[in-house]
Amino acid sequence: MGRTTINALTSRTFKKGLVDLASKDADLASIMRDFGPPPFWHREPGFPTLIRIILEQQVSLASGKATYYRLLETASPLSPESFLKLSDKKLKSIGFSRQKAAYGRNLSLAVLEGDLDFKALSGMEDETVRSHLIRIKGIGPWTADIYLLTALRRPDVWPGGDLAIVEAVRRIKALDKRPSSETLDKISSRWKPYRAVAARVLWHYYLVSTRKRHLSRPGGVRNRLQSSK
Repeated sequence: MGRTTINALTSRTFKKGLVDLASKDADLASIMRDFGPPPFWHREPGFPTLIRIILEQQVSLASGKATYYRLLETASPLSPESFLKLSDKKLKSIGFSRQKAAYGRNLSLAVLEGDLDFKALSGMEDETVRSHLIRIKGIGPWTADIYLLTALRRPDVWPGGDLAIVEAVRRIKALDKRPSSETLDKISSRWKPYRAVAARVLWHYYLVSTRKRHLSRPGGVRNRLQSSK
């Protein structure tokens, strides 16, 4: 019996999802009308991407990206073997906290010892992938969901613990406070089977609207120019 193949989003099905969401939710339709459709963000499945997502835990995307690219300059090609060759001192100089250095080592050992097979993940159902990933210390629900969404491109993964998404939902639904996980699950249930597409719409809205708010403040343009240097 052959291995089960799980459908991943493609450019065609991503566009289909955007149309479906716009027909179901006027707020999402408004975002796409005012801000344009979101990019089809995705990453290559495998060890480097999961390391990058670990680096993005509880920090800004810019901070995680900067540390990741310093890592690539130091360990090339990036693999479990090359990661384990780096000392704690070297990882700290790159930008790893002690905790995230340990997480990276845990992940590297899991791959080398056969406890995690990235190729096998592509044929597993979403919940099975989650259970395989969160067995590794340092990988929680958010990290697993982001890997499912960006690397495996699953169409209905919902990263409800992502703070940018929580804040985006609060804004577009005009809520007085950030929604609870129960409220968020109820709102997002309307977006099935394309909740991962909805997440990209919400990220796009959050990034663009936050940038516009920043630029509208005194000194906003100057700050943007300085940060781009």
